[in-house]
Amino acid sequence: MSVSDVRQQQWQLLSQQVWDLIIIGGGITGVGVAREATRLGLKTLLIEQTDYSWGTSSRSSKMVHGGLRYIAQGEVRLTWHSLTERERLLREAPGLVERMGYYFAHYRGVFPGRWPFQILVMAYNFLAGVRDHKFFKKNEFLQHIPGHRGTNLQGASRYTDALTDDSRLVQRVLDEAMAEGLTTLNYIKATDLVMAGDRVSGLRLENRVSGEHALVSAKCVINATGAWADRLRQKLVNEVRVRPLRGSHLVISSERLPLKEALISHHPDDGRVVFTYPWEGRTIIGTTDLDHRTDMDIEAVLSTDEMHYMLRGANAQFPEAKLGVEDIISTWSGVRPVVSAGDGSDPSKESRSHTVWDNQGLITVTGGKLTTFRLIALDALKLAAPYLGVSVQDKRLAVFSPPNPGAVPADMAPEVFARLVSRLGIRTRAFLAEMPASEWVPIADTQTLLAELRWACRHEQVVHLDDLLLRRVRLGILLANGGIDAIPELDAILAEELGWSADKIAAERVRYSDIWQRYYYLPSA
Repeated sequence: MSVSDVRQQQWQLLSQQVWDLIIIGGGITGVGVAREATRLGLKTLLIEQTDYSWGTSSRSSKMVHGGLRYIAQGEVRLTWHSLTERERLLREAPGLVERMGYYFAHYRGVFPGRWPFQILVMAYNFLAGVRDHKFFKKNEFLQHIPGHRGTNLQGASRYTDALTDDSRLVQRVLDEAMAEGLTTLNYIKATDLVMAGDRVSGLRLENRVSGEHALVSAKCVINATGAWADRLRQKLVNEVRVRPLRGSHLVISSERLPLKEALISHHPDDGRVVFTYPWEGRTIIGTTDLDHRTDMDIEAVLSTDEMHYMLRGANAQFPEAKLGVEDIISTWSGVRPVVSAGDGSDPSKESRSHTVWDNQGLITVTGGKLTTFRLIALDALKLAAPYLGVSVQDKRLAVFSPPNPGAVPADMAPEVFARLVSRLGIRTRAFLAEMPASEWVPIADTQTLLAELRWACRHEQVVHLDDLLLRRVRLGILLANGGIDAIPELDAILAEELGWSADKIAAERVRYSDIWQRYYYLPSA
């Protein structure tokens, strides 16, 4: 049976069942809820109106962190929860979530100095249960971060947080939930709520691939659509609570700005924190924090002002680099679903805590951080529990099952094997059994194997080319021109695994190139 046939069969079965729980939203919050719901034995359906992690969860800053500034703002509980979950993810998903050193440079007469910052970091590490902070004198620091501005530099403080591939994190959590019985489909839109009296009893759905419609019933519906959460909630309550905030990033070649660890700095224009850090063989500069006022159904894109703002910030710290627009490989912008205090405050001062509401059986969960998705999921399920007839407690069960990948293949390097395990988790053994060894080769100068594209097409619900190149793998943001020219074998894989005709492949290439140029490259004039 072809991939499209399997998808159509799943679609036809949706309305023939009464679900315990339907989750709307295939980002980290939605799949986190699905992971916890399925292990409670709930018959669970997850739908996503575009692609898994299409929104915020593929366009974050990739940081699994407590948020040093949150503790400075007095949000101790949020910081503690985030740090506890950071350490859990480092233990459970090594390689996918990796510890990273962060440096903060201190300058003569500039706040914060060494000791105030060290005290803050000591409190941060106390909450995390680690001791890894250190002060580096000027020359020591410049050896670690070559090319950094040295004028009036006294030294730098170092502590650790973590980085991940956010989209692969979503996929791994989704795989765990599917292994527990989750039914899930992307490109399925919830067009309306179905009511039984004054209570939500289901959804009207639109299949955005086939154009078909269906009605599905459930004991409870969880709205985990992030920055889109108000849209469905407003069918029941006249209230706007989500403040969409845009964060944008630049991708630079590591040759132009070589870093082995991350740097935190204050932007010379406005004092906002800017991060410069290594990720997947590239250097990332970000992020902004601006009110996002454009149509939420159109992909977020950075503005020309944001682009030059981040280049100025990087060049202020690395004056000899002289980075320009020509050095940008790609860009991305994500929209954070921040629950607003409603006072029009500085976006960076809005709380990153999550909120859960119950409106007539529609449970809405939004806000929060990538790092705390497990705790967010449990809070959503606790509010849904009376409708579901279950007891929800935090038993501190592992999000990720032991991968049990077997032995390292004789013709695969141990570091390649370790990376595969980190990205595929419990699916690694099946990958090695199914994928031809001839395709265990990296694409261009990335660590992505050709076989990962074939696997994604076969098993990870790829509907469009951007699903594959921007989210299942990250070639679209790592390679020039979105990676479209770097994979000679691409057309054959698409034809063999997805059954696409030559005309379909040509149309998808045009569609993908348009998306990449509009939303993942330089802003239009």
